Amino acid sequence: MKPAISVIFLTTLIGAGQGLFLAYFSADILSLLSVLPVISLASQGDVLAGTISLGLLLAGLIASFFHLGHPERAWRAAAMWRTSWLSREVIALPVTVTLIFIYTLLKFIGNHDVMIVLGNGYPVEWSTAVGFLGLVAVFALYLCTAMIYACLKFLRQWQSTLTVLNFFLLGSASGFTLAAALASFTDPQWFGYFAEFAIVLIISGFLSRFASLLRNKKLPSPTTLQSAIGIHHPTIRQMAQGAMGGSFNTRAFIHTYGTTVVKLARRFFLLTVFVVPVILLIVNNEASLLLCALAFVIQYVGLLVERWYFFIEAEHPQNVYYQMIS
Repeated sequence: MKPAISVIFLTTLIGAGQGLFLAYFSADILSLLSVLPVISLASQGDVLAGTISLGLLLAGLIASFFHLGHPERAWRAAAMWRTSWLSREVIALPVTVTLIFIYTLLKFIGNHDVMIVLGNGYPVEWSTAVGFLGLVAVFALYLCTAMIYACLKFLRQWQSTLTVLNFFLLGSASGFTLAAALASFTDPQWFGYFAEFAIVLIISGFLSRFASLLRNKKLPSPTTLQSAIGIHHPTIRQMAQGAMGGSFNTRAFIHTYGTTVVKLARRFFLLTVFVVPVILLIVNNEASLLLCALAFVIQYVGLLVERWYFFIEAEHPQNVYYQMIS
């Protein structure tokens, strides 16, 4: 498949934004349960994290418009929510943005109003309740985004539960890495939690992504040149595409990158998404903002290449027919 740059930025930006919210909201809950230390109200680290999370989500939303032929008709994409994962993503994204915005606003104004008291006498504040709804929305958005690709039966490289797992693990890993960078600046007492959990997510993401690479490498092609054109002669050799030039099929579903470039891209993202960030987080014993920021930047650049490779890796069945362009 030919990679769409706007979709690459969309999926990586919103993935990091979702992961950042997951990181700080989970730390907030753990602090309420006395597992993590309570941060001072003066730090406002959760407000900064919520703001950056919103910025990443909105940046991804803006990037998605560059993939549309008619952006003014984008609202129509939500009409097929009963059957289309794309429509569900179009709904889940603004819902997630809205809930994270309300959560961040409540944290900013310092609202501690109790919404409900549980049976054991534990009070649940409005910000916590909204945060839980945001948590559900974030998981739903991860699922919708990944299933856009995993539900396509004719693209065998994508049709796997590993696709959904990779979207969640890689997005969450980048979010926790960014959270570690923010904590080193605003909330050092939470740095250890963010860094350690980021390492766990990165290692889990590596195992999941490596498993998908092995799976896709061993996939047999169900389509032959004979079945593609409906002629079952044993010796068929294609001399031309059958047209004077390219077409939508050859522009949208066929990439022109050589095997050397593809192999270098695979090695690059394996190194920058997984190996380098883990090393930088492990050696960063003093919660250095520079090392954490460097880990996130390197990881995000690697994620852009990983998502580029994700599209390159998929082989559309029609490409068996369009093997040669005249």
